[in-house]
Amino acid sequence: MSTSAGTARYLEIAEALRREILSGELPVGAHLPSESDLAARWSASRGTVRQAVATLAAEGLIGSRQGARRIVLRRERRHSFGELNSFAQWAEGLGHRAASRFLSRTRRPATAEEADRLALAPGTEVLAVLRLRLLDGEPTMVERTAYADWVAAAVEALPVDCRSVMDSLAEGSGVTAHYGEHLIDALPAGSEDARLLEIRRGSPLLRQRHVSATATGRPIEWSDDRYRAGSVTFSVSNSSVATPLERRVGDQ
Repeated sequence: MSTSAGTARYLEIAEALRREILSGELPVGAHLPSESDLAARWSASRGTVRQAVATLAAEGLIGSRQGARRIVLRRERRHSFGELNSFAQWAEGLGHRAASRFLSRTRRPATAEEADRLALAPGTEVLAVLRLRLLDGEPTMVERTAYADWVAAAVEALPVDCRSVMDSLAEGSGVTAHYGEHLIDALPAGSEDARLLEIRRGSPLLRQRHVSATATGRPIEWSDDRYRAGSVTFSVSNSSVATPLERRVGDQ
C-alpha cells in the first residue's frame, strides 16, 4: 500500500469512529474496541488503526493512555491547535464569518515582558500590532501583538485586511506555530478598547494572553487579546489525558 493510500485509510477509520462517538452510538464512558478488533473490522493493519485512534485522542474524544482499552471521554470534538491558536480558523470551523483589520503596525523596542516572553535581549526591536477582529461583522476582539524581530518584515508585508497572520506566515514564509501557552483573566475596558468594541468604558472584557512558538520552541508572537463580554467563553474540562482548553461563541 502506498503512503498516500495508508494516510487516507487511517483518516477514513478515524472519521467513521468519530461519527459513532458524536452520534452517541459509542457513548461517553464506553470502551473503544481493541486495536485488533478495529483492524479486523476495517481489514487494516494495526499501525493504521493506531494512527486513527491517536487522531481521536488528540481531539479529546477518547482517552490517550497506552496499554489499556480506550474510553470515550466526550461527544464534542475538541479544537485543533490551529483553531485554538487562530481566531479565524476557530470562527470558520464553527461556521461563522471572521474578518480583521490592522489598525497600526509599529517597530519599537520590546518591553521587559515582551522581551521575556519572546526570548529576546532587552530592548530588541519588535513589531507592535494593533488589530480589530470581527465575528459575523460585529467587533469582537481587540488584539495587541508583539512579533519577534525575525518575523516582523513578513507581518508588515501582509494586507490590511489579512484574514489570519499565522496562516499567512505558514503559507508565505514557512513559519508555523506548534506550541502555545495561554493566560486568561478579566479587566475593564479602557478608552481605546471601548471605542473599538463599541462598548462603554469600564465594561468587562475577557482577556487571553498567549505566546506562540515554532516546533523548535522559538517564540513568534506574544499577544494580548481582549474580547467583548458575552462574545466568547473558554471551556476547561479537567482530564489527565485530554487537551483541556476550548473556546466557544458566547455562552454556549
